[in-house]
Amino acid sequence: MRENKMIGDIKAHLGTYTEALNLRAYRQQVLASNIANADTPHYKARDFDFTAAFEAAMGKRESQGSVGVARTHPGHMGGLDAGLAHVNLQYRSETQSAVDGNTVDMDVERAQIADNSLQYQILTQFLSDKISGLRTAISSNQG
Repeated sequence: MRENKMIGDIKAHLGTYTEALNLRAYRQQVLASNIANADTPHYKARDFDFTAAFEAAMGKRESQGSVGVARTHPGHMGGLDAGLAHVNLQYRSETQSAVDGNTVDMDVERAQIADNSLQYQILTQFLSDKISGLRTAISSNQG
C-alpha cells in the first residue's frame, strides 16, 4: 500500500514537469507556425499565456486526477493537442502594420522562440536531475 502511494506521489511530481514540457512544446509549434506564415497575407500571429495555461492544466489535473481524451469510437486516435484543450490560444497584438494585413513581427517571434526554447531546455534538465535523484535513491535502498 505504501509503495503504491509513493509511486503515485512520484508520478504526480513528475507529471508537473511533463505538463510544463507539453505546453512548451505546443508553444514552440505555435511560434513556428507564426514564423512559417510570416509572408502569408492576412495571417494573424497567435500565442498563449504559458503561466495561465499551466495553472489551468494543474487545476484540471487536481480536480479530475488526470486529463484524458474521450474516444467515442475504437478507431479514433488521441490527437497531439487533445490534452491541451485548456490552452487559450489568442491573436497577438499587432506591433507593426503591414500592407497585406499580416501581423507577424519576426523580431518578436525570434525572441519568443528563443525564450521558449531556453525554458524547454531548463525543464528537461530539471526533469533529468529529478530522475537521476530517484535512480540514486532506489539503487542505494536496494543494497
